[in-house]
Amino acid sequence: MFPDMKTRASKKIMNGTVKELFSNGSLSVTGRMTGGKRTGLWKYFLRNGQLRATGRYAGGLMSGTWKWYRENGKLWQTGTFLKGVKHGPWKRYHLNGKLFDAGRFTKDEKSGTWKIYDPKGKLLSSVSYRSKVKRDPWKAERHKPRLSRRSVPLRPKRK
Repeated sequence: MFPDMKTRASKKIMNGTVKELFSNGSLSVTGRMTGGKRTGLWKYFLRNGQLRATGRYAGGLMSGTWKWYRENGKLWQTGTFLKGVKHGPWKRYHLNGKLFDAGRFTKDEKSGTWKIYDPKGKLLSSVSYRSKVKRDPWKAERHKPRLSRRSVPLRPKRK
């Protein structure tokens, strides 16, 4: 979601706290650099000062659970990273805060069953993803997932 942003401030600081500002003077990002790489908790902000995203870096790569927020401050999505790639549970939310979809990523690819919900929270469908990833998902070789889409009918068919 956020590529490793290369900014003037980040390039100058090898170790220590990073604070970057928008042109209007409001805080854009804050975090810590160690050995020239992002580490620990980082926070990204919108121009209006509202929190946009928060999460951790390890060795310059996104790691652990990240959260993104809408301009109104409501949670937009949460996701887990391992070594800079999406790996683990992922959830997105409708504007009203109800769950939009939920599933898992394996090595940056959707895997398992993803459930999609309407704005009222009612299950609309389930989509299954099967991946051809071998036992060690961190090998350099990437495998394309095989998509198997099955919609779950929620209403009986009309005759």
